[in-house]
Amino acid sequence: MREVWQELQQELGGLLLPSDCAGCGLPRVRSSLCGECGSALTGVAPRRVWPSPVPSGLPAVYGALPYADEVRAVLLAHKERGALRLASPLGSVLAAAVRAAAAHPGRGPVTGPLTLVPVPSARRVVAGRGHDPVRRVALAAARELRRAGLPARVLAVLRQRRAVADQAGLTAEQRLANLSGALQTVSGGGRLLAEGETVLVDDLMTTGASLVEAARAVSEQVRNVTLAAVVAVRYRR
Repeated sequence: MREVWQELQQELGGLLLPSDCAGCGLPRVRSSLCGECGSALTGVAPRRVWPSPVPSGLPAVYGALPYADEVRAVLLAHKERGALRLASPLGSVLAAAVRAAAAHPGRGPVTGPLTLVPVPSARRVVAGRGHDPVRRVALAAARELRRAGLPARVLAVLRQRRAVADQAGLTAEQRLANLSGALQTVSGGGRLLAEGETVLVDDLMTTGASLVEAARAVSEQVRNVTLAAVVAVRYRR
């Protein structure tokens, strides 16, 4: 209910008051993004992406956008500042990445629905933000896929089973160690995931540690998870 109320407030505010573009900050009316920043989210075709180094156990990841400039600003506005209307354009980007993942070379046609499994954040983080940004974008992506005629659903079957440290500032190896064994599927999750193709989804990939841990947790319940899709990729030097 809190998320619904926040979204309603933003919709009403957009009708009555000018708003700034979440990407560049220029004033706009009844829109979260200006035309140029909206184009920045759709101007790149999804492709196979890798972090460096590539961690063992990482699924085949597909993404469309580099985490920089307008894309970074939009993701942060949605995640940290509760700009919930941005879930729709970000969901369109994620849907394109999911379609690319489902067409991964060497795979046969998908039978059954595409099941999008969001990588979870800690409960305290979700509570602090007032919403779950990855789940919200995944739901928007699933709606986009269904409108295009591709059966899709979102199953939030992953949970954190222990506390983890803040990932900021950690090396790739430290992130893997920090998240190792941190996730588990909810009771009955294996049964829910038994049908169709499972695709792990996240808003951002940096080192791939979160996707590795999510794949491990899901693979304990069902067959190995080999596909993932993200909105953006942060390339580290």
